[in-house]
Amino acid sequence: MTPGLQRRLEQAVERFEEIERLLAEPELADDPRRFTALSREYSDLQGIVDTWRDIERLDARESDAREMAEENDADMRKMANEELAEIETERERLDLQLQRLIVPPDPNDRKNLFLEIRAGTGGQEAALFAGDLYRMYARYAESQGWRVEMLSGQHGDAGGWRELIARVIGAGAFSKLKFESGTHRVQRVPATESQGRIHTSACTVAILPEVDEVDEVKVDPNELRIDTFRSSGAGGQHVNTTDSAIRITHLPSGIVVECQDERSQHKNKARAMSLLSARLLEAERSQQQSEQAADRKLQVGSGDRSERIRTYNFPQGRVTDHRIGLTLYDLDNILEGALDELIDPLTEAHQADLLAELG
Repeated sequence: MTPGLQRRLEQAVERFEEIERLLAEPELADDPRRFTALSREYSDLQGIVDTWRDIERLDARESDAREMAEENDADMRKMANEELAEIETERERLDLQLQRLIVPPDPNDRKNLFLEIRAGTGGQEAALFAGDLYRMYARYAESQGWRVEMLSGQHGDAGGWRELIARVIGAGAFSKLKFESGTHRVQRVPATESQGRIHTSACTVAILPEVDEVDEVKVDPNELRIDTFRSSGAGGQHVNTTDSAIRITHLPSGIVVECQDERSQHKNKARAMSLLSARLLEAERSQQQSEQAADRKLQVGSGDRSERIRTYNFPQGRVTDHRIGLTLYDLDNILEGALDELIDPLTEAHQADLLAELG
């Protein structure tokens, strides 16, 4: 184990024991929010501590087995060597488990998220592809037991979406989808192409964690312009007869958000403010990350075809994630929401990067 990982492990054990003492204090019952936060942190650290204690018990078994291996009795030596082989296999498993657990957790992983998809290069074909991407994420959300709420959207002239914003509600939603941010490129023959030529189009996807009260961005009301308008109904579900839709412009940054999903102007304003806070917080984080690291995997580009994180090639039935060099010939299932075969390798690569930094 590297010195960096050893330090991280020692800090985790110390913090676990500290939280254990804090949770036993009677006055904590008077502060439900702090109790919930400490309970979550305790749960996060418990796997690390339990695995480390398993490794310590394994060390004791190994010590006993090595003493047996020095006995004169041949049968005892044979049993000891078999025991040592089992211990080695178990240690490898526990070491890998510990390395996965010891990676610092992303504080946003439990949060709901805002999903934004915008058609980029490619005109009508890009809008159709944006519709395909939204359907893919909606199917994946359904398979995870999450709920998807459309907040606003603008249909393409030939179908699909020029742009849309949805809210995804469910445990672990952000942890699963956070690496989807970026430019997605599609290569296929459009329905309008008479000569069978393959066209390349692109869409941008942004995944923003929903802002909690504790990290909510301070927004000066004097820096906002709030407009109301009549909703046409996101996705065409209904048409309002009152000006219940809300558009909020943050004047210093130029960020514009809108929500027209609810019939209530009050609810639409609350949703739009939540989205604005998420956008502002993400902009702040992006600036910090850009200053700290040149290689930011979650950065969203301009929508140009060359700035892609993933390519969906229809003629070959192929999906390629360019960040980790992963190619899968399972396009149909992926577009139906079978995203774990892409998400899991991305998560593992990210954990490996974090482990390398800790080391």
